[in-house]
Amino acid sequence: MSLIPSFFRGRRNNTFDLWDPFQDFPVTGGDLSVPGETASFASTRIDWKETPEAHVFKADLPGVKKEEVKVEVEEGRTLQFSGDRWVEKEEKNDKWHRAERSSGKFMRRFRLPENVKVDEVKASMENGVLTVTVPKAEVKKPDVKAIDISG
Repeated sequence: MSLIPSFFRGRRNNTFDLWDPFQDFPVTGGDLSVPGETASFASTRIDWKETPEAHVFKADLPGVKKEEVKVEVEEGRTLQFSGDRWVEKEEKNDKWHRAERSSGKFMRRFRLPENVKVDEVKASMENGVLTVTVPKAEVKKPDVKAIDISG
């Protein structure tokens, strides 16, 4: 018994391939960039955790060199990650069986809370993981002055 309708018979060339319903979907223009916060490299996954000392961002950027990545703080408190990821050059005699890795420009933005030191942001890249640390500013406790009650 087949789980795939019979009108798809013959389209699969390997019994281990999954059926792709978008295989013959017409695409024009070649660029399906998502406007706004993410771009064509939408698979850039970023974790954001808060520790008692800092906000820590980790981005998976396999195959991207640190020279191809920019980390910026815009407009006071907007942290922006951007860069380019390019695919390898296609040779004349190459026969591609599958091309699933994304390429192109990427950009992600995060609005930072007010309690951060934007002048002390640090970034490092190791084994394809970009780590950005944004230290927290000390929260000043309001000065409390006791008032004597007369009467």
